[in-house]
Amino acid sequence: MPRYVALLRAVNVGGTGKLPMTELEAMCIDEGFGEVQTYIASGNVVFSSRLGAAKVKAALEKRLRAYAGKPVGVVIRSANEIAAVLEANPFPKEPPNHTVAIFLDEAPPNDALDDIKGRQDEQIRLGKREIYVAYGSGMGRSKLRIPAAAKGTARNINTIAKLAALAAGD
Repeated sequence: MPRYVALLRAVNVGGTGKLPMTELEAMCIDEGFGEVQTYIASGNVVFSSRLGAAKVKAALEKRLRAYAGKPVGVVIRSANEIAAVLEANPFPKEPPNHTVAIFLDEAPPNDALDDIKGRQDEQIRLGKREIYVAYGSGMGRSKLRIPAAAKGTARNINTIAKLAALAAGD
């Protein structure tokens, strides 16, 4: 049965979108997903499902909307896709806790980096359905705004590595 990673947008970050991971786990189990594991409190869940990625996304978004009373964005990657995101990191020498992949539903447009604002010492590269950012001085000091990433959700390389391992069954 296919393994998936679901990444929720704006959950339990900066006081927004409170969602206990036990609730997220229960939603996934109620939806019929198997081998459900959440990872840290920022809206990461790994599971198996016979459904395709689009149906998994729709089912989770419907449950989350009912729970939160508003839309909650969900990005889905298969176990192979999350491993490929980790492998494709264009900044392997940068600190993994200061390097993120911003996950998008679709490929970023070729001109996605043209409208960036507030760039300082960040390095930025486009991925398949991600935008990678290495924050030179750290994320907390950054003023970087990437309009093409507005509907995405970011995870640092350490988190991606853990999710890839969980999805692989390690």
